[in-house]
Amino acid sequence: MTDHTARALCARGLNKSYGSQQVLHDLDLTIDPGHIYGLIGRNGAGKTTLLSILTGQNTKNSGEVTYGGEPVWENTRALGSLCFARELNPSSEVAALKAEEYLLAARLFCPRWDQAYADTLIKKFRIDTKKRLSKMSKGQMSMVTIVVALASRAPVTILDEPAAGLDVVMRERFYRLLLDDYAETDRTFVISTHIIEEAAGIFERVIVLDEGRVIAEAPTEELVDQFRYVSGSAAAVDRALAGGPAPLQMQMVGAHKMAAIRGDGALFDRLSADPDLTLEGMNLQNVFVALCGHGDEEG
Repeated sequence: MTDHTARALCARGLNKSYGSQQVLHDLDLTIDPGHIYGLIGRNGAGKTTLLSILTGQNTKNSGEVTYGGEPVWENTRALGSLCFARELNPSSEVAALKAEEYLLAARLFCPRWDQAYADTLIKKFRIDTKKRLSKMSKGQMSMVTIVVALASRAPVTILDEPAAGLDVVMRERFYRLLLDDYAETDRTFVISTHIIEEAAGIFERVIVLDEGRVIAEAPTEELVDQFRYVSGSAAAVDRALAGGPAPLQMQMVGAHKMAAIRGDGALFDRLSADPDLTLEGMNLQNVFVALCGHGDEEG
C-alpha cells in the first residue's frame, strides 16, 4: 500500500435515508491526502450527512467508508486520524458546557491534539474559555470550532460551515491560519461552506453535491474553466447552441439572452469567433448556480 493510498478517505456506494427520504444515493468519493477541498451544495443536498458518515459519527444504510483501506466505523485507529468540527447548536446539550470544558473534551478525543497551538488560537481569537457556549455569539462559537479543527492536528480535518457568524475580518484571519497550517503540515482539509466565492481562493479541489449525489469533483480551476456565459440576441444564441451543449441556465432580458454552458476549448473558440456573441468567464459561485439551479431563470 502506498503512502498516498494509506491516507485516502474513501466512500463507495453510500446510501443513507431518514425514514422515506433518501439523502445519499450510491455516492462514491475519494478524499486524497494533501489537498484543501471545498464541499458545496444547496441546503438539504446531504453535505452534513455525508461528512458525519465519513467520520464515523453517523450510520449508513449501505456502502462503505474507509481510511487507508480500513473501515472507519468503530475503528479507533482510523478515527484517530479524522476530525469533524461541526457548527455548534446553541440549544444543544453540548452548548451547556463552558468553552474550556468543550476544548478539554476535544483534547481527549484527538490523539494528535496540540495544546500549545490551541492556546495560541484562543488568545488570537480572544475566546473567553470560562463562558458557556450557549452564551456565546454565533461568531464566537465558530471560533471555538475552528480551534478544535486546527489544534486537533488530525491528518484529515473536516469543517462544516466554519465561517458561519464570523465577520469579514475574522473570516480572512481564519483563511490565513488555515493556509499557514496547511503549508506547514500538508494536512488534508475539507471545508463545507455557503460562502462560496470568498472561500474559492483556498480550495485546491471542489466537490459539488446535488440531491445526495456528487455531480462534480475536480481541481477548482479546471472545473471553472469548463464553463462560460454566452450572450447575444436570442436568435444568435439559439443558432449557436443548436445541436450543441444544452444550456444549464438561461436568462432573458428583452430580446437579449444569456446562457451558461459547459464545454471545452474547441467549443469556446468556435463561439468566440461568432461576431454576434459575447463569451464571459464564470467564477465558482456562478458554476455552482449553473450546476445546481435546476432550470431557467428569466428576468
